[in-house]
Amino acid sequence: MATTDRQTATLALAHALSAAERGLPVFPLSATKLPALRSPHHDEDPPVHCRGACGLPGHGVHDATTDPAAVRALFAAAPRATGYGIACGQEPHRLIGIDLDVDTTHGNDSVAALQQLALQHLFTIPPTVTVLTPSGGRHLWLTGPSGVSVPNSAGRLAPGIDVRGAGGYLVGPGSVTAHGRYQLAPGTAHLAPASCPRALLRLLTPPPRPRHATGRISPNRQGQGLVQFVHAAHEGQRNTRLFWAACRAYEHGFGDELADSLTAAAISTGLTEQEARAAIASAARLTTPRRNA
Repeated sequence: MATTDRQTATLALAHALSAAERGLPVFPLSATKLPALRSPHHDEDPPVHCRGACGLPGHGVHDATTDPAAVRALFAAAPRATGYGIACGQEPHRLIGIDLDVDTTHGNDSVAALQQLALQHLFTIPPTVTVLTPSGGRHLWLTGPSGVSVPNSAGRLAPGIDVRGAGGYLVGPGSVTAHGRYQLAPGTAHLAPASCPRALLRLLTPPPRPRHATGRISPNRQGQGLVQFVHAAHEGQRNTRLFWAACRAYEHGFGDELADSLTAAAISTGLTEQEARAAIASAARLTTPRRNA
């Protein structure tokens, strides 16, 4: 391994150990931001869905630990690791990551979207650890209360806002990826992760939706609002808006009933019917666990 690679791996381990010392469970990542250790079950047929119960490393976020000796062992087994992941939802911090992807080129400004949510639901984001990503986005670190499990989600709060909760992970500051380095935002290095505002926590853990006997609710003004949201999409926003609207429709129980209207709205913006149907089908698959819960 080249000298630069060794230095990067050494720094990744140092950053990971520092995070573990603060009670953050960590594990090694490759330059692709994926777990650096290959699954010990990769050749097994049928596939084995193991979360580390076998005792071997190579289970991604399920390898995460705060034990320094275990961290060193994981990195020794992954000599080409260039960064580290921090497991969310685990004690003692029960970390919640708010991933803000700033993409003004396509009209999606997630920072502005979060500010709008804060105004609408009457909460403020307190000063907290903030990590700057190579793409120009940022990760906000918050903590959740004991006994509350925040699910992972992509674009459910608003387009461009992803949430990392139980079973998810954040790329730790100091990590180097193929696209650049993750760094702490100036002025936040001394902060501890702040408690998640209650109003935001309610948005992150929505209660079960009421259902009619058929298992669905009728698309009312909200459904028509979703259709208009898709219809107003500009080039670069079309797939994102359609997918987000379809997820909301399926979560509310009227996705199938609204699918044709969403498809028509997407076609009016320039998507083909095949592209629109594929995006809606993806939204249906993503939200099926939530709908069947």
